[in-house]
Amino acid sequence: MTEVIQYRTSGTCCQMMQVKVNNGIIEDVDFLGGCNGNLQGIKSLIKGMKVDDVIEKLQGIKCGAKPTSCPDQLAQCLIAYKSKQLAAN
Repeated sequence: MTEVIQYRTSGTCCQMMQVKVNNGIIEDVDFLGGCNGNLQGIKSLIKGMKVDDVIEKLQGIKCGAKPTSCPDQLAQCLIAYKSKQLAAN
């Protein structure tokens, strides 16, 4: 079953992310704002990846002097999704 996650980001040029997850696999992701080329690259790279693998690869990435980045915010989105899944079960 495909679930759609909407996540309002913090500290990045991208303001919101919408991620489609099906059985722990990323089906698609869309971004509102941010660096279009870079975000399209991230989108292309993570399609078909496991949620846990995306978190592992992207968590903690910084953008310049900022304490976060669009990739890190995507990881935070997926961590929040997993926490919600655990709480529901």
